[in-house]
Amino acid sequence: MNRRSFLKSGPAMGAAAAAPLAAQAQDFGKSKLKITGFKLLPAPPRTGAVNFKPAPGAWSTQNVEVASPMSIYPEYKATRSLFNPDPGKLEDFVLEITTDKGITGRGLGGRLGGAVIEGHLIKLLLGKDPFDVERLWDVMWRSTMSYGRKGVTMNAISAVDIALWDIIGKALKMPVYKLLGGQTKDRIPCYCTGNDIEQHMQFGFKRLKLAAPHGPADGLAGMRKNEDLARQTRKALGDEGDIMLDCWMSWTERYTIEMAKILEPYRIYWMEEVLQPHEYAGFGRLRKAIQSTRIVTGEHEYGRYGFRDLLEHESAEIWQPDAQWCGGLTELRKIGALAAAYDIPVIPHAGGLTPETVAFTMATTNAPWCELFMPPPGGPKEVYQKFEDRMRITRGPEGIYMQPHDEPGFGWNLFTD
Repeated sequence: MNRRSFLKSGPAMGAAAAAPLAAQAQDFGKSKLKITGFKLLPAPPRTGAVNFKPAPGAWSTQNVEVASPMSIYPEYKATRSLFNPDPGKLEDFVLEITTDKGITGRGLGGRLGGAVIEGHLIKLLLGKDPFDVERLWDVMWRSTMSYGRKGVTMNAISAVDIALWDIIGKALKMPVYKLLGGQTKDRIPCYCTGNDIEQHMQFGFKRLKLAAPHGPADGLAGMRKNEDLARQTRKALGDEGDIMLDCWMSWTERYTIEMAKILEPYRIYWMEEVLQPHEYAGFGRLRKAIQSTRIVTGEHEYGRYGFRDLLEHESAEIWQPDAQWCGGLTELRKIGALAAAYDIPVIPHAGGLTPETVAFTMATTNAPWCELFMPPPGGPKEVYQKFEDRMRITRGPEGIYMQPHDEPGFGWNLFTD
């Protein structure tokens, strides 16, 4: 084909390719979706149903000591279950939104958010177009500002927002990560959280995040036990892998500085959430005082304004928002964009276990890794095979990788079956 004939045919070829999309958009414009109903469902376990008795002493059961803000009180120190809500009460939840065209969407939200949805947000959303996701987010934010801004109200907004994106993906017959910009990496490198080190290494992880067992209430003996855990992990992992440490809001500035010095020989990649989340200035001081590791946080921060506070105090070298708590996918994208303007990586909390965060990570250039939790050791082989299939696990130079599914929307059925 010569240049002249190509120029003549080019517009026709382009018009032919665009015609189906234009027709689809026109048809869709004639029949806008409308939100017709809401249903609250129990949240599935993040690592899938576990119908077996875990191996004795397995960390993943949560029946072990972990440093926490409550560690200063001896009667609550032994396990998180002693101070967390009783099972079946104040749990995370799944919100299902229905539309007049039969398309449904699901989103996971945090504790007590369902009460805000039922008691307030439903009346603001019924009859609205789920594609107006930015406007609906702002309506929910402004209407709950007088009694929220962080915590429970954002747990509610998160669930609604994620469900709306699920509807949009299904309506357009596209996976959400494609709507967000498509692939920025061939596959997503992952790290595993928990102290079942042998299991995680056998599975293939080369990046391990440990839960610090002890904090200031345990004195020097606790420091030595924290060091023992880091030493044993580094010895097992070798020189090439990465070790992170999750301190879950339980340390102080002085304790963190002293622990960083003790742990320096073991090359800790980051120390996470060493202080309580509101200690923006304290995190900033630690970043200046500690050079041997990265200070990171954000799991218990809410919305772009909370992360702006982290930015203004130079509080964290890596941000760790949770999509189901920070305001959903719409707000997570804003947080990611704010971070990108300052070359800050975003590695969301529990990001590999829920499809909206996998979609965000795949489509976001400054989101380099995903966090995973494995089912506890001691189960039958099929439990771990199902986990592997569900997460689309592959292996390579960095250890474990995952990929999003290509189902329209988020493919929630693949994560909850």
